[in-house]
Amino acid sequence: MSVSGRLVRVSAVALILAGGLAGTSLAQASSAAVAHPDVWPKAASPAAITDAKTEAFITRLMGQMTVEEKVAQTIQADGASITPEELKRYRLGSVLVGGNSAPDGNDRATPQRWVEWIRAFRAAALSSRGGHQEIPIIFGVDAVHGHNNVVGSTIFPHNIGLGAARDPDLIRRIGAATAEEMAASGADWTFGPTVAVPRDERWGRAYEGYAEDPEVVKTYSGPMTLGLQGALVAGKPLTPGHVAGSAKHFLADGGTESGKDQGDAKISEAELVRLHAAGYPPAIDAGILSVMVSFSSWNGVKHTGNKSLLTDVLKGRLGFQGFVVGDWNAHGQVEGCTNTNCAQAYNAGMDMMMAPDSWKGLYDNTLAQVKAGQIPMARIDDAVRRILRVKVKAGLFEDKRPLEGKYELLGAPAHRAVAREAVRKSLVLLKNEGVLPLKSSAHVLVAGDGADDIGKAAGGWTLTWQGTGNKNSDFPHGQSIYAGVAEAVKAGGGSAELSVSGDFKQKPDVAIVVFGENPYAEFQGDIATAEYQPGDKTDLALLKKLKAAGIPVVSVFLSGRPLWTNPEINASDAFVAAWLPGSEGGGVADVLIGDKAGKPRHDFQGKLSFSWPKRADQEPINVGDKNYDPLFAYGYGLSYAKPGKVGALSEDPGTASAAVNVDRYFVAGRAPAPWTMNAAGAVSVKTVDAGAQENARQATWSGEGSGALNIMGQPVDLSRQTTGDMAVMIRYRVDASPEKPVSLGIGCGESCGAAVDVTSALSGAKIGEWRTAKIKLSCFMAKGADMTHVSSPFALSTTGRLTLSFTEIRLASNEGDAFCPPS
Repeated sequence: MSVSGRLVRVSAVALILAGGLAGTSLAQASSAAVAHPDVWPKAASPAAITDAKTEAFITRLMGQMTVEEKVAQTIQADGASITPEELKRYRLGSVLVGGNSAPDGNDRATPQRWVEWIRAFRAAALSSRGGHQEIPIIFGVDAVHGHNNVVGSTIFPHNIGLGAARDPDLIRRIGAATAEEMAASGADWTFGPTVAVPRDERWGRAYEGYAEDPEVVKTYSGPMTLGLQGALVAGKPLTPGHVAGSAKHFLADGGTESGKDQGDAKISEAELVRLHAAGYPPAIDAGILSVMVSFSSWNGVKHTGNKSLLTDVLKGRLGFQGFVVGDWNAHGQVEGCTNTNCAQAYNAGMDMMMAPDSWKGLYDNTLAQVKAGQIPMARIDDAVRRILRVKVKAGLFEDKRPLEGKYELLGAPAHRAVAREAVRKSLVLLKNEGVLPLKSSAHVLVAGDGADDIGKAAGGWTLTWQGTGNKNSDFPHGQSIYAGVAEAVKAGGGSAELSVSGDFKQKPDVAIVVFGENPYAEFQGDIATAEYQPGDKTDLALLKKLKAAGIPVVSVFLSGRPLWTNPEINASDAFVAAWLPGSEGGGVADVLIGDKAGKPRHDFQGKLSFSWPKRADQEPINVGDKNYDPLFAYGYGLSYAKPGKVGALSEDPGTASAAVNVDRYFVAGRAPAPWTMNAAGAVSVKTVDAGAQENARQATWSGEGSGALNIMGQPVDLSRQTTGDMAVMIRYRVDASPEKPVSLGIGCGESCGAAVDVTSALSGAKIGEWRTAKIKLSCFMAKGADMTHVSSPFALSTTGRLTLSFTEIRLASNEGDAFCPPS
């Protein structure tokens, strides 16, 4: 390089490190996404991962493999999109189960069925074709807070709660328990630990991060790796009961602009290194066997296609010797790529493509590109060596699985004890006006919709992708918060009364109200502001109702992030941030309920690992920011030993956003802002009761011309929800069957709407019976709807007679129950 060239490079590096990105040209922005390895920390995978015995075995095996077999090793399919027979033919390297995939499409499949299902894939991969030793698949799952895919497993608190615990050894023990439960069900590989550093809690994955500051992440990533995998030993596989891990999502998935899922981190390289790379060196040093790359971008360039990050930094400077895997069809988002064609990602350093439903086309195209030289054979050989290396270390070639089928390990008492300890340590006391701890001899009212709902306490990524639709019976070894409280007060001679609505038969000494966010995952959890229940403060009304009755109120707030809850805190005598505690509700009672005299059995230990906002429009807010002014600072947390006073808080949320929700269109008897419901033409609407007062509407089409029932509002972008396989869900009752065709449409302007025919669904419904239907958003996109500009997410119309009642219209996750009506 010439002197002038070096000067240009130095100037570019100086610009990047200084964070000078504003006002740059397109070319400059592109250069701002080129990493410079010399400014990154050094790390190295343990020598045991590349020991001579392992490498010699791989060399011999690769010498016998065809190019077709090598390409197949680099591709991963979802279990819902490939059969064992297809795997027998294509011999792909891996099978995974996505958030909504499961044996036979049944999210509540038994552990026994999980083992049978996985064994069928494993047998297909190992069926002999002659020529050389057959290569096992590696079976991957998102076990992100325990083995959360399988009914009966221990569900640990989500990472946001674990970050508040500040306990690395606890993290190691959680990893070990998770690995044992995975091994019992036959899985080999978890997509964790998550080492994201969420910097904007409007992001729907904020709860998957331990903290907004890398100091916690750095202390956790190594212990979690060792808990899952154990320590690597040269020439030997992982010890029984351990599984391969995957540090994710490389890189800065928590640093995207405005907290947008799969967005763009518009930050300097210095900030990228200081904040977002912090969790990777400890995980690599501890022997993490894979790294998953993020959907997101850095300064406009998708990570999946960024060679400077994947090859120069991760495999170079950070010394990572395992394999690099993509996220769900993320390669299709690289510039110039599709889901079935992406040489760019391979050449950037991707080793295994997660191609859940696109695997067959990707295999064909990748094979052709390798044979044509578009992807160098040396690059494929490197990828295959890395994949085989991990399979050897994971013990897959030996196929010794002494824990597989030991279903008693799922929800084992020892694992539940660790989870209960984690709940106790993760609780953060924000306010206590002397009401806590409660006497176990008291009569306690337990209220709120989270009181007896383990699914709500567990949050997203629990049995289903979004964590929705779960019942307490889906957690046979779990305990709700109400059940834990009832057990604790009964032991002290007291009593507990459950009432979601806050009504009671006997006036209680105190009320514990459990409320908060409903489960969500990824983009479905993205929000516009940090205000809790904007425009729909039903939980605040419950708190005020109890206060007005002269009952002391203890609020237990369930959430995947800090939220602006000033009105709710003001209406509470004590306020506890419980995060998403999982299946051991007794851990909450351990801290809230004292002995008969009211002395603590356990004190609060949790400290905020995310700053709590003073205003709803205060995101992003992070410790170390200029003019840092939170309501409760990073590290805050009261205790019985060290109490504190919280005065009356301002109830001004600051500047509110009009687009407060994109997914709820009719709930609790009304259309929430920014949506309105309109009846046009030959249709009328009236209020009716359906299990609660005025919580439903009944629409009647007279048949005297065209009539339409519309949900209307300012245009919103539902493209991410569409690619995420979301659906329009309506809970309805047919009171009079349709006489003529009925269409359900989505509007996006005068010329780009689309509709599907739902006549058969309504005609086939039993009169007077409540039912639920989910129509995939992709159905409307396939018919030409512009999902980036939806102004009417629901429009039901007909020219004939029809009477229909409904209680809920919203977006919902497709859990195998959504469909496209026949054309």
